[in-house]
Amino acid sequence: MAKPAPTTPPTVSQAALKHLESGLEPQTRRDIASAARLWTQVKERGGRVVVATGSGPNLHEGVTTMLAACVAAGLVDGIVTSSAVVGHEMAGTLERVRRVKGHKLGLPSEVLPSDGKVEVSLLGARDLELLGRDTVIDLDHYRRLLAAPGNEIIKVAGNLAYPTGLWTERLARRLEPLAKRAGLTLEATAGLGADPLTMLGACARRGVPCLVSVPQLVGGGQVGLAVGDSVSISQRSGLLAEMLAKADLIIESGLALAQEIHDGPFELYTGHGLWARHEGMPTFSLRDKPLVRIDLDPAIRRVWEMQHTSQSVARSIDQGLPKACQMGLAFRMEMSGFARLPHSLPILGDLGAVWPVLAGRVAKSLGVKPAFMCYKQGSALGESLRQYIVSQVRPMDPSAVVQALNER
Repeated sequence: MAKPAPTTPPTVSQAALKHLESGLEPQTRRDIASAARLWTQVKERGGRVVVATGSGPNLHEGVTTMLAACVAAGLVDGIVTSSAVVGHEMAGTLERVRRVKGHKLGLPSEVLPSDGKVEVSLLGARDLELLGRDTVIDLDHYRRLLAAPGNEIIKVAGNLAYPTGLWTERLARRLEPLAKRAGLTLEATAGLGADPLTMLGACARRGVPCLVSVPQLVGGGQVGLAVGDSVSISQRSGLLAEMLAKADLIIESGLALAQEIHDGPFELYTGHGLWARHEGMPTFSLRDKPLVRIDLDPAIRRVWEMQHTSQSVARSIDQGLPKACQMGLAFRMEMSGFARLPHSLPILGDLGAVWPVLAGRVAKSLGVKPAFMCYKQGSALGESLRQYIVSQVRPMDPSAVVQALNER
């Protein structure tokens, strides 16, 4: 018999954090200590911290759930994320699914993913009823999926699994006109009915921004399209610039596309804000802002070191030379802007290990106890925390959105 999921989040003790930290590289430990001091100092003087997250491991490792708790605790004051994360948080962040062979259900191979499998959400009666209020669920099809054999896994919620994936995409399109009438982004609108342990829900409750960046609009299916259609690109870019301008520390977490931060239309130091300023538009500069990036790509540290020791990136730009060839390594666009910032700091390591150590240090220094701390996936504690997210972080309630908008 499967062990029941916990109804309160398992405790991540200081001993567990020390054990996790001991497995990190010495340089990573030193960089975490530096980042923790920065974060602590910013909050001690009443400053603002903004975190920019991608999807993938940020969700699987429980990082987004921990960041929601950090928002609620006042440790984080704004979130930049992707439309994919918005869709997953609308559906409850993580869910348990069964992966079954599509051809056994009579589905032709041309409509199936490359592995030929489809997924079914293993929902309890409460969640099935919630979803059924807002979209028609083919219960016969759902029962056939449930009866089919296959392996069960925990994965991001509201993706390809039936019915949560379809429900999330339809719901996003239903929320879109409500967002437009209220003058809100779709993510702010969804946050009004989202679980408090999602970044959407936590930001809405505290009244701080949670925004999808323009490069991260790609993905999330109909959710991404509804997010993109809810406000104009120009308005979204302005909102993001305003949030970043007010930030005293920016932390990037597993982020594949960071041009909105390093190369955005209103940023002056590494970006393209010069002509916006010339035309009288509000602009900002990252020149004096600390920017921490948590990444597994060793190239990010090499580029950073080359720039900070010999100005290699800036020299290549000045000479009009291709940066990747000049430095002899694979080069992602966001590395250029990040490396050229004088107060940037790379942390090389697994998000699931770096984040709890970093946030744990800050929380201890400030005497704050977030309601949820994450821990590395694959460990017994990490898996227990994932089970907690599956069982306790609920899909959003659309009726709460309507009620909140009516009360505005």
